[in-house]
Amino acid sequence: MPSGRHRVASLTVERRRSRARQRVVVSGALAVLVAGVSVAVFLNRSGGTCSARDPILVSVAAAVDIAPPVMAAADGFNATHTPVEGRCVFVQVAEQPPAPVLRTLIGDRAGILPQRPDGWIADSSAWIRLARKQGAQDIASDETVVATSPLVFATSRALAQRFAAGRTEMSWDMVFPATVRGRLEPTEQEPDIVRIPDPSVSGAGIATVAAARDIAGPDSKALTAFVRMAQAGSAPDYRTMLAAAEAPGFWKRPVVVVPEQSVWQHNRSALASPLVALQPKEGTINLDYPYVVTSSDPLHAAGSRLFGGWLRSAPVQEAVRHEGFRTADGKEPPFSPGVDIPTIAPRPRPSITPEVIDEALQAWSRLAPPSRILVLADVSKETTEPIHSGTKETRLDVAIKAAKIGLQLFPNETVIGVWDFARDIAAGKDYRELVSLGSIVKPDQGDEIRRTALVRVTDSIRPFPSKDSSLYDSILTGFERVTKDFDPLMNNSLLLLTAGQDDGRGISRSALVEKLRQEWNPDKPVQIIVVAFGKAADEKALDEITSVTNGQLYVAQQPGQIIDVFLAALARRLCNPTCPRTTAAQ
Repeated sequence: MPSGRHRVASLTVERRRSRARQRVVVSGALAVLVAGVSVAVFLNRSGGTCSARDPILVSVAAAVDIAPPVMAAADGFNATHTPVEGRCVFVQVAEQPPAPVLRTLIGDRAGILPQRPDGWIADSSAWIRLARKQGAQDIASDETVVATSPLVFATSRALAQRFAAGRTEMSWDMVFPATVRGRLEPTEQEPDIVRIPDPSVSGAGIATVAAARDIAGPDSKALTAFVRMAQAGSAPDYRTMLAAAEAPGFWKRPVVVVPEQSVWQHNRSALASPLVALQPKEGTINLDYPYVVTSSDPLHAAGSRLFGGWLRSAPVQEAVRHEGFRTADGKEPPFSPGVDIPTIAPRPRPSITPEVIDEALQAWSRLAPPSRILVLADVSKETTEPIHSGTKETRLDVAIKAAKIGLQLFPNETVIGVWDFARDIAAGKDYRELVSLGSIVKPDQGDEIRRTALVRVTDSIRPFPSKDSSLYDSILTGFERVTKDFDPLMNNSLLLLTAGQDDGRGISRSALVEKLRQEWNPDKPVQIIVVAFGKAADEKALDEITSVTNGQLYVAQQPGQIIDVFLAALARRLCNPTCPRTTAAQ
């Protein structure tokens, strides 16, 4: 199950390494800063001794963007040897997106954490309110805001200058299709696409839905148009969105809605092209990062509360600014913001209240189209390799295990089909249709419904040790199959589980990309989602292929990541923000 320490967004190897090095340096510096002040506080305290032989270990799940300063804060807190009933409290922090934490707290069975955390920092209070509404137990009645970051419209410097020259101000109206705004397409002085984070996995996405609903009001047609466009073009994380704004592809004037902190973080990379954070003219929404105690154990809850208080201390508040956030009260801007991030406090949009945000989330869940998804499983010889030395479990075995877990997440409204593929796997074909594309609750053949057939089929999938990979040909065939019977009332996707290599005997990468460019229709968008596992995966090629369709590449380099990345890929394709509990057929 997810460890919470893996990032699954598509990035080049060098960029990942660069950002990892930056994160280590910055987090290390913050830890020294916070720990230094902490030790001073500890030495000036009276009666603060405790026993470290039997410590109280408090686990904290923190949203990925806020996790680095919280980890540094935990180092500082642990240095104070704060006691609860004579025992030292030590805090352990893990990066965890809000959605799996929420599912864990409400008692879901799939896509959950290995264990329930004692404290939780989400990227929006909306997640905590949702957890309470969905019956989560042992969540404290109050929370502590750790940091804030306003939503901004981010784009390249060149586009920002172009918008300024044309006196085009960013507006929440731009998140709607141009047709809703009274024109067939955007003007040359407007963004041609405004992409938002997926509300099923991010607070920024939830807040953007709230802004859209606030503007649309009772006009359900406008909100429905927004939801369908947003889901088709949403991205699973901020880094992916910023990369799309940095290097335009199909869209020529892309703008993305993200927290200000993500732009700050992006611009710190020497390999990234700087982006500009533009504030919407109607006012914006501040993401708060609330800390809440979630433990049922009295000692762990007490330790968790002490850490929550520590997060509002002066050194920690200074540390969050060094990671690009504003302070908890929003008054102090990020440290060294540069020329691309406004230093003035953003003007809030007062009509966006917590009630509006919660109502918007319900509207998104109601209006978001269900998934129509064709899954392609790679069974070529590349998948026969052991997942690690000393085991007979292959890469495909682990991928199938991930798929079986993921099956529990599909709601009854899903339309799904499954193929496997390898070169010359069937007479005259490089793929086999194992389960035809259709309703998950209706029969594929005979009386067996697809949900049951999917479990049976996944159990029977085996690799072919003598067959090469027909990856590119299979991608094109699968894409054309999903496109052929495109359903405008559904989210149409092609999802691949693959070792990530093509044998070079069929269509070339460049020809495939050109073919996809010709056939992909923004009015009938079919997204290609690729989950690649293994160090041999051709990330650059797969990233280019998926980007043509506004899709996404997820890469698992280590054995334990395969389940993580597959669930991450499914999370944004399915119901929002959590799925109805369904019992997978046995």
